[in-house]
Amino acid sequence: MSSEHKEKNILVVDIGTQSLRASIINDLGEIKIMEIRKYENPYFSPKNGYVEQYPQFYFDVLKDATKTIREKNTQLMDSIVGMVMCSFRDTPAFLDENYDVVRPSILWLDQRNAKFNDGLPLLHTIAASIVGIMPTVIFNAKRTPARWLQENEKDNWNKIKYYVPLTAYFNYKLVGELKDSTANAVGHYPINFKTGEWYKDGSLRNNVFGIPTSKLCPLVDVGSVIGYISKKAFLETGIIEGTPLIASGSDKACECFGNGCLSPKEVAISFGTACSIDVPSKKYMEPEAFLPGYIGAYKGVYNLEVQVYRGFWMLKWFIKEFAQDEEKEAEIKDIPVEEILDSKILNIEPGSNGLVLQPYWGPGLKRPNAKGVIIGFSDYHTKMHVYRAIIEGICYALKEGLETIRKRNRLKSVDYIVVSGGGSKNAIICQIVANIFNLKVKRTETFESSSLGAAMAGFLSLGYFSSPEEAKESMVKYSQEFEPEEEAVKKYDYLYKKVYKKIYPKLNRTYSHLKEYTNSEIL
Repeated sequence: MSSEHKEKNILVVDIGTQSLRASIINDLGEIKIMEIRKYENPYFSPKNGYVEQYPQFYFDVLKDATKTIREKNTQLMDSIVGMVMCSFRDTPAFLDENYDVVRPSILWLDQRNAKFNDGLPLLHTIAASIVGIMPTVIFNAKRTPARWLQENEKDNWNKIKYYVPLTAYFNYKLVGELKDSTANAVGHYPINFKTGEWYKDGSLRNNVFGIPTSKLCPLVDVGSVIGYISKKAFLETGIIEGTPLIASGSDKACECFGNGCLSPKEVAISFGTACSIDVPSKKYMEPEAFLPGYIGAYKGVYNLEVQVYRGFWMLKWFIKEFAQDEEKEAEIKDIPVEEILDSKILNIEPGSNGLVLQPYWGPGLKRPNAKGVIIGFSDYHTKMHVYRAIIEGICYALKEGLETIRKRNRLKSVDYIVVSGGGSKNAIICQIVANIFNLKVKRTETFESSSLGAAMAGFLSLGYFSSPEEAKESMVKYSQEFEPEEEAVKKYDYLYKKVYKKIYPKLNRTYSHLKEYTNSEIL
């Protein structure tokens, strides 16, 4: 980079399920300032399995974070050339005709299901049955908040004028226009990701989700300007009036870009509340049968993604249920409890001495009936074996996802994997990934890959970079690489092929019986 280079700054707000980050990042990939807000109460549960939060909750946190940046460095805040947001997905905001919130949002973690007794029109039922997607159709319909609201809260449903992604609500609060990026309609919405348009009323996809197009907001292409920060928003947030708000991708899309993954040979793994593996592609493809490719963080790219619904959430679950002693030890030493746990799995051999876990603690599109399972217990296993088996099980599931993507789309070999998210901070986890996938693993200098990718997308959209490759060269820096270890690779390969991949086919019918039992009146 030339010594005459004059740096550009952009504001990024990264809205997560557990916390929010507001940062100013320059075009060299340097985070100039960041305000992190961990939510004291990320959500509330009116009933067991319900997960809700008010959209205004997140916007209030956003306001606090951006105003704090202005208070700390007014000059830096005034220097920004634009603003980009990325957020968690599959969470709608329910607004009335005045754009006021009708009821709390139903978050992506929510477990409620609609009954869907009315089903689909006969012709659509026949068509879906012929091509073998009826189980997927039913699963998607039952999991759609719109269906549940129509069955259980008819008064609220009738009040809802706009049924929009959560990010559309934030856009409205910032620029006064209810619009959203095509890349943010990930989840239970009737969108054609190949074209970036809503499916029309009466189409099969629209009938699955049950959301009239009249309730949906206009979509804008990735890379477009959604609008400009209003005077009202400036007074509330400290973001200077007239700043362009740029349409970019969701959290996983930005994370993939922030990892520097630009081709199918460069694969991104995100270790977050939900874990995912993303393969970028310039051509629209489906990662699995009837699972769409998602629009990426910048124009001209799709993300082929497979997700483990309850990803590193499972480590939090383990800590809550089984690691009270370690939590006390961590409190005394004033270190994260994960450091204590990680030190205790160092001496456990790869494969957890034969303990194998499938991480289906939450439903999945491909296997909606599956349950979590751990097999191979012996008298020498401890709770730390379970902790390591969780990490390994998530990696097995992601490896299976990558195999499916590559086989289905005839993709060539992968050069390396880039890991991000909370788990990437841990060298042990990075090494486990390298060994299970038998691939080189890289991690970036910053663990804030989602924010970095959003900034890259913003600069690219505004023309400060001529290509994604130029953005990567300027802003993405790798700090460490992990090479596969031959003996560990052999152990993991054996367990993956001989045990892990055999579990679901053997237990599929059993899972169906368990689902029938837990959904019955027996309980």
